[in-house]
Amino acid sequence: MSNKHGNLSINSDNIFPIIKKWLYSDHDIFYRELISNGCDAITKLKKLDLMGEYELPDDYEAKIQILVNPEEKTLKFIDNGLGMTAEEVEEYINQIAFSGASDFLEKYKDKASEEQIIGHFGLGFYSAFMVADEVHIDSLSYQKDAVPVHWTCDGGTEFDMSDGSKTTVGTEITLFLNEDCLEFANEYRAKEVIQKYCSFMPTPIYLAKENAPEEYETIPAEEVTEKDTVIENIVEEAKFEEQENEDGTKEQVEVSPRTEKAKIIKRPVALNDTHPLWAKHPNDCTDEEYKSFYRKVFQDYKEPLFWIHLNMDYPFNLKGILYFPKINTEYDSIEGTIKLYNNQVFIADNIKEVIPEFLMLLKGVIDCPDLPLNVSRSALQNDGFVQKISDYITKKVADKLSGMCKTDKESYEKYWDDISPFIKFGCLKDEKFCDKMNDYILFKNLDDKYLTLPECLKTEDESANAENTDNDSANTDTDAADNVDSEQAEDANSTEEKDTRKPVYYVTDRQQQGQYIKMFQEQNMDAVILDHNIDTSFITQLERRNEKIKFVRIDADLTDSMKEDVSEEDLKEAKDALTETFRKALNNENLNVNVEKLKNADISSVITLSEEGRRMQDMMKMYGMAGMDPSMFGGDQTLILNANNELVKYILAHKDSEHVPVFCEQLYDLALLSNHPLTPDAMSKFVARSNQIMMLLAK
Repeated sequence: MSNKHGNLSINSDNIFPIIKKWLYSDHDIFYRELISNGCDAITKLKKLDLMGEYELPDDYEAKIQILVNPEEKTLKFIDNGLGMTAEEVEEYINQIAFSGASDFLEKYKDKASEEQIIGHFGLGFYSAFMVADEVHIDSLSYQKDAVPVHWTCDGGTEFDMSDGSKTTVGTEITLFLNEDCLEFANEYRAKEVIQKYCSFMPTPIYLAKENAPEEYETIPAEEVTEKDTVIENIVEEAKFEEQENEDGTKEQVEVSPRTEKAKIIKRPVALNDTHPLWAKHPNDCTDEEYKSFYRKVFQDYKEPLFWIHLNMDYPFNLKGILYFPKINTEYDSIEGTIKLYNNQVFIADNIKEVIPEFLMLLKGVIDCPDLPLNVSRSALQNDGFVQKISDYITKKVADKLSGMCKTDKESYEKYWDDISPFIKFGCLKDEKFCDKMNDYILFKNLDDKYLTLPECLKTEDESANAENTDNDSANTDTDAADNVDSEQAEDANSTEEKDTRKPVYYVTDRQQQGQYIKMFQEQNMDAVILDHNIDTSFITQLERRNEKIKFVRIDADLTDSMKEDVSEEDLKEAKDALTETFRKALNNENLNVNVEKLKNADISSVITLSEEGRRMQDMMKMYGMAGMDPSMFGGDQTLILNANNELVKYILAHKDSEHVPVFCEQLYDLALLSNHPLTPDAMSKFVARSNQIMMLLAK
């Protein structure tokens, strides 16, 4: 071939400045592009061999070599793939494959810094010009009688192409780095970038410093192979020592055997793992391999709780491993942990369009060859295929968790406290996930036993049935007519209850709500612990998706089982009198007061706040409106006084006593203390008042 000088067919003198500035936001990605091209060339050559169109040498060893030369400021990428002829260089290199520079400029001028665009136009090779002032290609095609090609370009739109001198099949690309990018010729920086993008590429990748002194290693002679270059054979004779026996005789005893070793040129070690764990079938992977892979990829030496191995061939190809790490409360620190690959080539961390947002709390890898290697985020966002992948991943996670709950509930319970924030976040973010997990969400009850939502409802039903049984036993002396009336009333009530949501009682602070918990346990009632800051939003979501249930905090109201069966009329006089007394003592005309006869006479007073009011308060706190009056939103609290309590009876009987205002204030604060902490000012008054009451008793 005669020498050829020509112009690149790009229709614009501005293409290289655009490439250098806009092609990728991360300039180091040129490593990925050039190594990927080498992998593709090797893969194609192997396929030709399988098809019988080419015969690989018996000693063929697929590999990609990167040579750094900081002195010469060069980088070389060498593959032993199928190589290129002059015609192929003309087609693939000289004619940049896209519709026109004007289209390119128009489409990417505003957003190219954010988006990866090479994949649209086959510009992978040209990423070299982001870091190089000049690029050389030396290539020899696998084709019979092919002539080697030498191509050069100095970053403008002109190139030179001539016969080359390469003698082995494959391609060698030499980058003459510009002054701003000399870091990429540093061996340690090169290793860092290769491991970032190419850790799992399917062809072994070797890195070396060009013209570096030869390095050697010593190995046992029996481990030497034909590929090793032996510099020296080393024989170490056996060593003996004289030892004295028990009978006083002496003998020579061997203390180290004879060894034969070989000094060889140091074997190169590939920087990548060509057979990553996710590419294997789950049945072929051991627990230790999963843990080792986790440590290696994420540099996390805490063992993951468990993992999910994704392995799908139809309707799209997707493989991967998702690990559940031990989650702490600092969710903001868990980022960049789902790595996306295309045919073992790293694309990016945490592409939210492909990976559901709530899975970002996990660590893992996903390899999907059906995704384009480079594609704009906006294109992914509107891609129905990408949505199917996201849905599939969500389904597999839900299947794994629900399956574990069904078949290995003991392990599931052991992990629950660590994974529950992740699952609750997932339920809030993804309705399909919420529906799948509905019956496999665990709630810890007052006895520290884990219950599913159906089991919580069953427990409530059992408590109600037990209460009905007790009531039936207490009324065995009623006459037949009353029984008939009672049965009719129960039938009517049961008809009404079909439209009533069943309550699931919960606790947010076991210490603070200790009095209410005691009242519940005295009536053989149960509640679940919901003490995470995500729980308010979470239970609201569950109620929307389970219309027959409602979550009620145990201090939202007093259940009938805690009260004696007394009509409101019987307590009306006491309620009116105590309301007036307490409002006057507390100087609060809007105070809500109710009077009940509680079964536990030791309880004097409790505060209740409707569930709706409490959730409104929580919402106000979340949005920084904690100082607003909750009564504006129906969140007023009620002071419930126990007519069976001796102190309440005393106040009722001595309304005009000079000590009653102090007792009223104390009862109110005691009720508040069982509901939530007092303000510093209120606590100071409570302590002073307690001392005052003790002084009264001392007199």
